[in-house]
Amino acid sequence: MLKNLSSLQQRFLTGAGLLILVAFIGWMDSFFVMWSFLGTLYIFAFYEAMKLFKLSSSGAYTWAVLLWIIAYFYPNPDDLFFLIAIIFAASLAYFHNFNKRLILPFLYPVSGILFFLVLYADYGIQAMFWLLATVAITDVGAYFVGKTIGKTKFSDTSPNKTLEGVFGGIVLAIIIGTYIGLYIAPFWTALIVTLFTAIASIFGDLFESYLKREAGVKDSGDILPGHGGILDRIDGYLFAAPMMIITLRAFL
Repeated sequence: MLKNLSSLQQRFLTGAGLLILVAFIGWMDSFFVMWSFLGTLYIFAFYEAMKLFKLSSSGAYTWAVLLWIIAYFYPNPDDLFFLIAIIFAASLAYFHNFNKRLILPFLYPVSGILFFLVLYADYGIQAMFWLLATVAITDVGAYFVGKTIGKTKFSDTSPNKTLEGVFGGIVLAIIIGTYIGLYIAPFWTALIVTLFTAIASIFGDLFESYLKREAGVKDSGDILPGHGGILDRIDGYLFAAPMMIITLRAFL
């Protein structure tokens, strides 16, 4: 049915559905539900990353699933990437007969999604809302400010992004995100965390654009009508979540 709608209509309906789903998960405020939801994103994002990196390995999917299962029980899921890195390096040194680039999807997007889980486990649903709002406002603000007054190209990787739009998105995110962050942190801490999170989200989006350009594709996938793939929707968050954790740990 969605195929009969315009791209804008598809984008609106898919976005509304995602918003309702995220709101419901936030209302549930359950670690198991959050782990299950993030795990679904995780598997699709891993699949899309494997395609972007032009990799093929059933063993990589097995390790990815096992890692996420362990993350449910392990108290510090952000440590698990280093566990994978150690196992990978040891296996490479011993067997030396598989593609070294198989570590890439564990670096991106796996490590970023593990930080999503850490943020929820350590700081609660309020921090997740803070992250979601900061990244969304940065993205929307950058788009509209860029469309309105943008003239200076931000990066060759993403020609449609403008420097004015980026600054506008970050400023807007700081104003609104800092207010949201006050439920968790003092003012100056909330401001610093929001600032660095917003900047990280810009480069998360830019990095995925770089991967798509390298792979020669427009979208990371087509599972979300009007939006593309899962990575197309969470790219900013994959840099923003680790940055929010790092700055919260540093300043809170």
